[in-house]
Amino acid sequence: MNDFSKHYKGTLEFDVSLVSESEAQGQAPITDGIRNPFGTVHAGAMIWFADVVATTLALQGASPEEGMAGFPLAINLSANMLSNSSEGRLIATARFVKRGRKVSTIRTTVESDQGRLLLDMTTTHIPS
Repeated sequence: MNDFSKHYKGTLEFDVSLVSESEAQGQAPITDGIRNPFGTVHAGAMIWFADVVATTLALQGASPEEGMAGFPLAINLSANMLSNSSEGRLIATARFVKRGRKVSTIRTTVESDQGRLLLDMTTTHIPS
């Protein structure tokens, strides 16, 4: 039996901040901790990173805490992997498509630090 788990262990390091009430941005170094066995960024790591940036925007500067009321729970996620990278940094930008009291939709793009579009993701959030 093969031990596939040794190929899929890792960690994701990132910095994310709310830039304005309509935009959040983040950066993540491409390290061995997020590379797949082929040396490029694992799709799940890129989607996780984009989701954290979108959630930062939806939170509007509030710190997420376990059990908090109103946490922007993602109820739908649509991600298109358009390209990939093996070195440098990932740069994510999240912007509201629709900002509502009950439902908000956010579009998040992830680019390489060379400006190549890697991921285009849309998430829909409701307050929990």
